[in-house]
Amino acid sequence: VQLQASGGGLVQAGGSLRLSCAASGIIFSAYTMGWYRQAPGKQRELVATSTSGGTTTYADSVKGRFTASRDNAKNTAYLQMNSLKPEDTAVYYCAARRQDLRVYNYWGQGTQVTVSS
Repeated sequence: VQLQASGGGLVQAGGSLRLSCAASGIIFSAYTMGWYRQAPGKQRELVATSTSGGTTTYADSVKGRFTASRDNAKNTAYLQMNSLKPEDTAVYYCAARRQDLRVYNYWGQGTQVTVSS
């Protein structure tokens, strides 16, 4: 199983980035995809989730700014991040869990997002 996250980078406050997470080795449509982030000195935070049926959830800190989506035909999940703030700076990880389980058991390698003020 491999989750390959990409799309991070350096952006000014107010800008946008789109993260992608390409999955292989799993039946993608049977998995809920999660996006986590971890800033230096802080605990890992669940930012957004998306089920294969299209249901999404978001942390309060990103509601209205971030949009999780997925393309089951391409085995890829996305996180569109708009109106970025310096406090969004973190390493972002994608993760996958079977929809009948509660624990994310597959993780991508992380992609750095840096938002400058």
